[in-house]
Amino acid sequence: MVFQKSALTLSLIIAASSAQAAPSNEEIWALLQQVQQQLTEVQQKNEQLTTENQNLKIKVEKTEQTALDANETVEALVEATEDAVKTASMAANKTTIGGYGELHYNNLEGQQDFLDDGDLIDKGESDKDEIDFHRFVLFFGHEFNDNLRFFSELELEHSIAGDGKSGEIELEQAYIEYDINDQHRVKGGLFLTPVGIINETHEPNTFYGTERNPVEKNIVPATWWAAGTMFSGEIANGFSYDVAVTSGLDVSKKGSKTSYKIRDGRQKVSKALADDFAYTGRLKWTAIPGVEIAATVQYQEDMTQSQDSTAGSGTLFETHAVIQQGNFGLRALYATWDLDGDGPKAKGYDEQTGWYIEPSYRINENFGLFARYNEWDNQAGDSADSEYEQFDLGVNWWPHKDVVVKLDYQDQDAPKGKAELDGVNVGLGYQF
Repeated sequence: MVFQKSALTLSLIIAASSAQAAPSNEEIWALLQQVQQQLTEVQQKNEQLTTENQNLKIKVEKTEQTALDANETVEALVEATEDAVKTASMAANKTTIGGYGELHYNNLEGQQDFLDDGDLIDKGESDKDEIDFHRFVLFFGHEFNDNLRFFSELELEHSIAGDGKSGEIELEQAYIEYDINDQHRVKGGLFLTPVGIINETHEPNTFYGTERNPVEKNIVPATWWAAGTMFSGEIANGFSYDVAVTSGLDVSKKGSKTSYKIRDGRQKVSKALADDFAYTGRLKWTAIPGVEIAATVQYQEDMTQSQDSTAGSGTLFETHAVIQQGNFGLRALYATWDLDGDGPKAKGYDEQTGWYIEPSYRINENFGLFARYNEWDNQAGDSADSEYEQFDLGVNWWPHKDVVVKLDYQDQDAPKGKAELDGVNVGLGYQF
């Protein structure tokens, strides 16, 4: 455009000059220099525009690359976030939390028989009239993979623990379990001893009565846990087995007194003496739905962990049946300990035995009735009267399958000179 204007100007000047007078050489040369200058400027501007266009193109390409990189970064972040959320979700799905708890109210009158005629004397100091949040329990579990898992149970008893308090904080289970194959598995750590009916399954909505039955409490003794290893599995025709090697009992002392009572021997894996291990085997049959029949044997070489040379060995035999057919239920259990040392024999503790039978009837999914007869004796080895008897009668109400309200009456018959407790128990329990 500039060049066209310059040429037109030159033509007009020449034409005008022709009409008047011919231009001089100097005028023509000056005019040519002017045109040349304008052409040079045009070329410089063109080069500048070309450079700017190239720079702009580079900037556009860089912007496009930056946008592409940013998009890839965003996509990577989104993918990483999705993976993290997925991983966290999978981990959360493999970690489980549960628990149970039970609140008890006991209104029991303490009476003692000091006379040969069997008349009872009211001993008010032995009454039990109290309310107690007996157990608050939390379960924590984690599945590492399809074959390896962890389970634990932490319990607070009697609501508060500490120096001078009546409660305790107890670790009842903490073990790793590994599936050897589809039928057999092994666990190691802290776990419940495979014996009895309620020792392994004792959530309050799973049994009748506010308090756990006195036979398994005093003879088995539930709840009873130990540290060690256990192999379990299923074999043909509805049979399953458990074989365990664990820390043993120490029945040598209770406080400052020598005691051979089995329940007093639980060490609870708290700096437990381990001079003598316990060897336990259980065989269970569940071929018929709603029926469980089982037997357990345990042997320990020294029942006092070498603390009492007169204690000797101990052997437990326990067998039970659990039957639930339609609305009718039945539980029956027999357990006995044989302590072969001279120390237990001198006090009648060489034989400790007990049994109970508990029929029940489920009226509907919300209400159930039960009756239970119990006998137990921790000094059955001598001729002295040391046997306890107790009759329980009560009702359970389940507003939900995992929540239960209990009401029962107990009538106890104690040995002469010992307090017996008769009265009413009320309970509230749950599990989740």
